[in-house]
Amino acid sequence: MVNLTNEIKQAFDTVKLFPIATASKAGEPNVTPHGFVMLVDDQTVWIGDIFMKTTLKNVQENPRASIYLHGPETKGCYQLKGDITVKSSGPEFEKLNEIVRSKMPGAHAKNLLIMKITGVYQCAPGPAAGDQIL
Repeated sequence: MVNLTNEIKQAFDTVKLFPIATASKAGEPNVTPHGFVMLVDDQTVWIGDIFMKTTLKNVQENPRASIYLHGPETKGCYQLKGDITVKSSGPEFEKLNEIVRSKMPGAHAKNLLIMKITGVYQCAPGPAAGDQIL
């Protein structure tokens, strides 16, 4: 079980675009920026599918993803890895759509990607770069 640090939680509040990496079943990589990324708790991140194509296809074939968490306002640089579940109905999906509509009137999410965090890694330069920290 992962318990995120306060610095990582604060980073989620300050970052505006989150690069998310996925790979197809054959291993073809894909990285795209996403704006609807929310930390739900220490183990869970919600990712809203507003315009996804390759990202969605990849996680349906290979349900793993990585989120790069860094920006000028953050106090560190982190990579979160986790397992993905895709939902297109239910209370969590409806809650996501409320959030999407409040930020982008007229828009809606096609899917909710729920990422269960399996590890957090250091990505700042230096001797600890790439080390698992949580």
